[in-house]
Amino acid sequence: MDVVVVADRLTKHYGADRGVIDLSFSVSQGEVFGYLGPNGAGKTTTIRLLLDLVRPSSGRVRVLGLDPRRDGVALRARLGVVPGDLRLYERLTGRDVLVYFSALRGRRLGPEADALAERLDADLSRPVRSLSKGNRQKIGLIQALLHRPELLVLDEPTSGLDPLVQEQVLQLMREAAAEGRTVFLSSHALSEVQRVADRVGVVRDGRLELVEGVESLRARALGRVVVSFAQVPPPGAFDRLPGVRETERHGAVVTLALDGPADPLVKAIARFEVVGLDSHEADLEDVFLAFYRGDAGAP
Repeated sequence: MDVVVVADRLTKHYGADRGVIDLSFSVSQGEVFGYLGPNGAGKTTTIRLLLDLVRPSSGRVRVLGLDPRRDGVALRARLGVVPGDLRLYERLTGRDVLVYFSALRGRRLGPEADALAERLDADLSRPVRSLSKGNRQKIGLIQALLHRPELLVLDEPTSGLDPLVQEQVLQLMREAAAEGRTVFLSSHALSEVQRVADRVGVVRDGRLELVEGVESLRARALGRVVVSFAQVPPPGAFDRLPGVRETERHGAVVTLALDGPADPLVKAIARFEVVGLDSHEADLEDVFLAFYRGDAGAP
């Protein structure tokens, strides 16, 4: 399988401030790679380095086998990009924006634009300045997808979109990957990343802390049980249970991490009057929150 993105000890400093430090990772052809981290962690800086919008302080990056700095024009013709701070020409209609971007790529606007507009419920006839944030986002997505790029670089692509359109965007990512194209997806919507990503990278304080498959991460994470009691259970009521650890307590609502059989926990809970109980297997959000809190058992 071909490698589409390679970062080798990629570092960017903004004067005395930290940007990203020693990032090393690769993204393979045909995969959806989720890039996760809170605000200020370095996600946007990483994307700007991949696109040569900022230059690295040290390290090396290759995208589609090209140097983004030296081969920028050739590279951009093969990319589809939705930036987190999407800006479009305010006085143009959505269709005019697409005509303009197609011309920059040496293409004419074809029927694909209308097909994508239908899927995303986008109105191409209105001036950009009259569009809501979500409808502007649709135009940005169409221009990125229109030429069927080899690599999609998407920064918060579903921001401002309603749930039905969000689902269409996820489906378009799946279709791109199924066709052998590649998606680099930066998002705060962890449930969305979980549904489409093959692997995720987690960045914290400018450093890449892990890169791993989504299913592998979930398999190593703890399940979660949230119990609402009629009365506050005594401290340490669940401390001696095998595979059980209390992680949060808000009055009579107790959250427990579970790594093992549930039977001992069920019997311990039954000693108290239970008002409500919610239990689910670990998902990507649990993994992410545990990682950032430094919970035991986190990846």
